[in-house]
Amino acid sequence: MNFPKRENFQAVEKPLIIVGSKNPVKIDCTESAFTEAFAKGFVVNGINAASQVSDQPKGDEETYLGARNRVINARKTFPEADYWVGIEGGIAEDEGGMYAFAWIYIEDKTGLKGKAKTGIFYLPEVIAKLIQSGMELGEADDQVFSQENSKQNGGSVGILTHGVLTRQTYYNQAIILALIPFMNKELY
Repeated sequence: MNFPKRENFQAVEKPLIIVGSKNPVKIDCTESAFTEAFAKGFVVNGINAASQVSDQPKGDEETYLGARNRVINARKTFPEADYWVGIEGGIAEDEGGMYAFAWIYIEDKTGLKGKAKTGIFYLPEVIAKLIQSGMELGEADDQVFSQENSKQNGGSVGILTHGVLTRQTYYNQAIILALIPFMNKELY
């Protein structure tokens, strides 16, 4: 790991957040949400932390577990941080069709935990069929919309809303909701 040790951050005096992913969208939305919630700056870094779930999580339970596992594994890898954040996107199906969502899981160095889920949005049938055939959502988006690595950019939500809602803004609200226990420690 090439991150500086916590003692090297003393001059910075900004809390350190480790995101359990190197995806730039997940890192940027974490920094934005924490800054909005606490009105101060943070040092935010991403690391590859295993989700220990399938590449395309299905259902709430598996998707939530993926976010939580990213935090557990990030904490083991980089225990010097002040916060660890796991963001895991998933899909599920109901009578309306296949839909996408993400779970956010956060822990701080005291062991306080927060979690929240994004809103859901339904996927076009052509995307759902590709996922049912074994593709990940990002791969299906890339194929249908002739994009490359869309999950590290606007993602499905950005593509389908024509950029009105970006993946970053989509995650941002859920991260702030997951921060409620940290913003109200006396209640949690």
